[in-house]
Amino acid sequence: MIDIEKKMDSLITRLFPICRSITGAGVRKTLRIIGNEIPLTIYEVSSGTDVFDWTIPDEWNIKDAYVKDDKGERVIDFRSSNIHVVGYSIPFEGKLPLDELKDHLHTLPDQPNLIPYVTSYYEKRWGFCLSHNEYVKLIDGLYEVKIDATLEPGSLTYADLVIDGESDKEVLISTYICHPSMANNELSGPVVATYLATHLIGLKNRPYYTYRFVFVPETIGAVTYISKHLEHLKKKVVAGYVVTCVGDPGSFSYLQTRQENTLVDRVTLHVLKYSGQKYKVYPFIDRRSDERQYNAPGVALPVGSLMRTKYASYPEYHTSSDDLNFVTPEALNGSMEMYKRCIQVLESNRIYNTTVLCEPHLGKRGLYPTLSKKGSSTTVRMMKDLIAYSDGKNDLLWVADKVGCPIWRLSPLIKILVQSDILELIDD
Repeated sequence: MIDIEKKMDSLITRLFPICRSITGAGVRKTLRIIGNEIPLTIYEVSSGTDVFDWTIPDEWNIKDAYVKDDKGERVIDFRSSNIHVVGYSIPFEGKLPLDELKDHLHTLPDQPNLIPYVTSYYEKRWGFCLSHNEYVKLIDGLYEVKIDATLEPGSLTYADLVIDGESDKEVLISTYICHPSMANNELSGPVVATYLATHLIGLKNRPYYTYRFVFVPETIGAVTYISKHLEHLKKKVVAGYVVTCVGDPGSFSYLQTRQENTLVDRVTLHVLKYSGQKYKVYPFIDRRSDERQYNAPGVALPVGSLMRTKYASYPEYHTSSDDLNFVTPEALNGSMEMYKRCIQVLESNRIYNTTVLCEPHLGKRGLYPTLSKKGSSTTVRMMKDLIAYSDGKNDLLWVADKVGCPIWRLSPLIKILVQSDILELIDD
């Protein structure tokens, strides 16, 4: 466990300084680094390509940006924080008086020590972000401004990884790689998804489901991915997650699918219920990330989001305080363990039917204790409950909820009952 925490910490530390956006070199560099950990396939979609109601924008790349005072000192410096520049700012170079410069400056008066994260993807403009405390220190004068950036035809980059299972039914794990240096909102998702993939790849036995990992720029990337794979996804995906905001030390939260009663909803709520930890559940109407695209009418993929503190509900969100001090290796690993538990439940959740009419004779199969002791009847009772509710219609998750115990306590008993020819797996 300590080893995986070190790996997570190392990966998020390597990724943090990179200036990412919805397109550009930062995304490619991020995917190359992640690709050293898992075997990603990387794709490019050209600017100008229509993806449903959207169009892939021109590619944005930035080398440097600053605002200098009349002494030549950088009062705003992209090199010190890449969120100092409004995302997708057009190239600009010139000198402006303070009253004109202020039209291009963004602050958070209610959080005066923090730099806000601001973007302008689809409207051509330029701007800078700074703390409000630094903003009020600016004095009248002429300021030299430069944004050394390009905005020109290129492509949008995304990646995926498919881990084949026994079944062609798929579980979708989606995360985004489009924000600059923000540790929790941006990087915790890709880091947890990366090592969740390594976990599945390293299993001794092949998983039942096929797992599709997707690394996309938020919104436009998800729309693009769906446009390229819509019919396949609609036919194959039975459950999915958008992995984001999983690195802070807060309690877990779950944003449900649009239907709010799909398999992934049932699995996640079951895991959270028996986790022994505090958690919150949010309805789909509180959505804000790529679950919007996956659950959209006509797409209708059952995709929820298991987070720690929900996006937009913690003060560090979309600010310079969402840094490497805000996330912890322990929280990242704890989130991965929670996702691993959800996968375990998904993998265990099958449908069984009894092969014996009335109650089976457990004693002749060596499944009934010959000596009655305190607690010895608990396992027998659970076996009988399993048999009573295994009618070829109810899945194991339904049975677990009905008898009031976590599914992972029933799974070993299922194996015993199948080996004893009392239950049989229904091929679903």
